[in-house]
Amino acid sequence: MSGFSWPARVYWEDTDGGGIVYYANYLRFLERARTEWLRHLGFSQQRLVNEQAVLFTVVSLEIEYRSPARLDDELEVTCEPQPQGPASLRFSQSIYRRAGRGGRELLVEARVRVACLDARSMRPRRLPAELLPAPATEAPAP
Repeated sequence: MSGFSWPARVYWEDTDGGGIVYYANYLRFLERARTEWLRHLGFSQQRLVNEQAVLFTVVSLEIEYRSPARLDDELEVTCEPQPQGPASLRFSQSIYRRAGRGGRELLVEARVRVACLDARSMRPRRLPAELLPAPATEAPAP
């Protein structure tokens, strides 16, 4: 699985009274990047629920805040998914502030484990094959 990057901007609603992003709102940026990763692969969460009865839920989260984002900052939110067993994905995610000349400053690092659930029973189920990396194939012998 390859990494994914999603641009975002800090709006007034994301901040506290001092114009600094409220700590819990970083989770929204991380969630949106994972959703956009799915869209990038051609899936909408609504379609997965309606057509395949698939839901995703966060089951664990570890986050490190390095530096605050501020009102009007341009952000880059990354996610790098890795299968973790048959019914879950682990995402390594980062949030960067974009700086001039293509630079960026690391603001947040997170590790998020997401479980795949059957929408009807709310029990774990295998990840859809379309979300998994293609198996490596051996080159034909000469």
